[in-house]
Amino acid sequence: MTKLSVNINKVATIRNARGGNIPNVLQFALDCERFGAQGITVHPRPDERHIRYQDVRDLKPILTTEFNIEGNPIDSFTNLVKEVKPAQVTLVPDAEDVLTSNAGWDTITHFSFLKDKVAEFQEAGIRVSIFIDADDLHRIEKAKEIGTDRIELYTESYASGYAKGKEAAVENFVRAANYAHEIGLGINAGHDLSLENLEYFHRQIPFLDEVSIGHALISDALYLGIENTIQMYLNQLR
Repeated sequence: MTKLSVNINKVATIRNARGGNIPNVLQFALDCERFGAQGITVHPRPDERHIRYQDVRDLKPILTTEFNIEGNPIDSFTNLVKEVKPAQVTLVPDAEDVLTSNAGWDTITHFSFLKDKVAEFQEAGIRVSIFIDADDLHRIEKAKEIGTDRIELYTESYASGYAKGKEAAVENFVRAANYAHEIGLGINAGHDLSLENLEYFHRQIPFLDEVSIGHALISDALYLGIENTIQMYLNQLR
């Protein structure tokens, strides 16, 4: 079964809006695990506008499922990840002022940089995934040469095109996933996946290792409750 990793950044955003510790990010992560999530994802950015570096440190000893830390591997991020040693690090090419992740890596241009970073994290015993667009198989081939364990398909274009025509929207992702699978890469996916579009995506790519979902899932939880919401997402992956 494809694992569901809940990205809890939005919970931290609400907390930070008022200061203090409401909602409690650590307790929310534990509740997600208790309600069936098979992983917790965080994406600490340099300005700490949602998840803070200290949150990452505090989460590691209390989580019992897979811990995934996403981010641009600048020095401060790299040092944090090597200190915390999560199960997985997902490398994302975010600019410091970006609102949310908006592109995958150019694994051709940044080949040497990524190869060094992947080796550094793997030497620390951390599985590595590279955030990548689905429309260029050559970049996926280069990701394999870099030595990454997995790629994470950046699914924004699928989500935005789903209502216009799901078959066309998913086509590149099926092609990319099949190719990555054939050359021995693990496959994750994330960005704008939701209750509306997740089941179809998973049916087309049943060998997905993991999906990481935050914004839509946390938004759904405002209406449906977090326990019910997690179960509904898990049902999309069965």
